[in-house]
Amino acid sequence: MAAVLPVAAGARRPAQSGPWMRAWRRLRRRRGALLGLAVVLVFIALALFAPWVSPQDPIATSWSAIRKAPSAQHWFGTDEIGRDVLSRVIWGTRASLLAGVVSVSISLLIGVPIGLAAGFLGGFVDALISRITDAFLACPFLILAIALAAFLGPSLTNAMIAIGISAAPIFVRLTRAQVLNVKVEDYIEAARAVGNSPLRIALRHILPNITAPLIVQATLAIAAAVIAEASLSFLGLGQQPPAPSWGSMLNTAKNFIDNAPWMAIWPGISIFLLVLSFNLLGDGLRDALDPRQR
Repeated sequence: MAAVLPVAAGARRPAQSGPWMRAWRRLRRRRGALLGLAVVLVFIALALFAPWVSPQDPIATSWSAIRKAPSAQHWFGTDEIGRDVLSRVIWGTRASLLAGVVSVSISLLIGVPIGLAAGFLGGFVDALISRITDAFLACPFLILAIALAAFLGPSLTNAMIAIGISAAPIFVRLTRAQVLNVKVEDYIEAARAVGNSPLRIALRHILPNITAPLIVQATLAIAAAVIAEASLSFLGLGQQPPAPSWGSMLNTAKNFIDNAPWMAIWPGISIFLLVLSFNLLGDGLRDALDPRQR
């Protein structure tokens, strides 16, 4: 009988880590993605703690402080009716992040089940869903969002619904493509051979294995949703005054760009930083969640 060798007390056992820990280690090696994640976390903190970090009431007016340049009292200056721009930028973070997260959640709830059904069932169902998806994708995303928001009525809630519906076809197509790749794998055939129902195969074996590309696309879609919400608010179809929104702030600032450029600079920089950060994070997640990367 072969002797069993004892493990030395000082021997180091191989590290046990799952795929998500390996993805995190790969993500930590990408400085751009970490920078994007840090900036996103800062914006999330500003949105969550806006009542405490905002120096003033974002909708309080002061007729003695109309279009004042940045100073010690108003770091970002004031707007056309004396409201503190810094406070409005901080509170506007809530509208932008809420629009991004809720809109993408709506897109996932609509797009993933439809794409899963199209890719898994195939045949007539796949052909019908694919043609409808192609028809929606033929219309530019922002144009479709504007049309839906105008039909539903101007409000932040309707804007989020419009953006979510407009972005859903992208997730339908992505989910369908991933399902078509996964459902021919050997482990799916094995699950089918042992008697698993089609629903269990789709939800238990296919869906978990297509999560990574959906996470990456959702991160990038949040950036697009932030731009879409700012565009709708700029056109008067999103967050309604006097509630602060970066898009509506830019809409007002365009009339005073020569006399009070700070009214446009700070919300514009905020949109730029948040969108860039989500794109950097999405690019990093794409590499980190790729099983072929080391």
